[in-house]
Amino acid sequence: MSSDGQVYLKIGDVARQVGISPSAIRGWESLGLTRPQRTESRYRLYTHDDVRLLKKARYLRKVRGLNAAAIVQMLKREGDIKPAVSNNSGAIGPRLRRLRTQRGVGLAEVAAAAGISVGFLSALERSQMSASVGTLRRLARYYRTNILDFFDATELNTRLVRPSKRKVLEAGPGVRMELLAWGNKVMEPHLFRIAPQSGSGESYAHEGEEFLFVLRGELKIALDGEEYHLKRGDSFYFESATPHHWKNPGRSETWLLWVNTPPTF
Repeated sequence: MSSDGQVYLKIGDVARQVGISPSAIRGWESLGLTRPQRTESRYRLYTHDDVRLLKKARYLRKVRGLNAAAIVQMLKREGDIKPAVSNNSGAIGPRLRRLRTQRGVGLAEVAAAAGISVGFLSALERSQMSASVGTLRRLARYYRTNILDFFDATELNTRLVRPSKRKVLEAGPGVRMELLAWGNKVMEPHLFRIAPQSGSGESYAHEGEEFLFVLRGELKIALDGEEYHLKRGDSFYFESATPHHWKNPGRSETWLLWVNTPPTF
């Protein structure tokens, strides 16, 4: 398990679970089927989502006789393979490093404040790993800012934001935050896309109020030990100061409209 609570598997473990060779796994990666995280030593680290996709690809190839390219295209059409992060998102690593160097502090001090290892923080700053929402929140609190500043949201916003122009932040494996409006706003609206079994990690809290609406899939959210199971069409409101954590318990991707006010996420 990583410092942000996500379970990772090495390529040998994945090969045994899926029943294919490590070289075959690397071949699927070159086609965009998987996007493993990388350690500082450049070792590949896979999630259970990667295992699921590889098993599905193996089935389609063995049972239905599809070639690799056809399998990847099919999984993209079905939404199993998420699009790569657009250039609008930028890399969070350089921003984290800039915040730290501007304050003249070392990796050890920031890592201790955020409750993560020095190695994990170093990998974040090199954009070799991604952090959970809970970890990003602790980093934002340490730097006396908010997660909004981790987006590349410096340009002025117009009233209309096309999907291709959204600001994107990968908040840990399987959690994609798409910023729907930015600038001098009193609300902070996101589209959250959460892969099966992915979530926020540990509990976190901050100032403000939150509203979410389930567009697709399901979500489990816990507040002060009380758990709520939300399904498509459900809406939910709570005060952000209440410690909370959440997870997609289902087998398909969850989409949420999530609004924070004020924008102090």
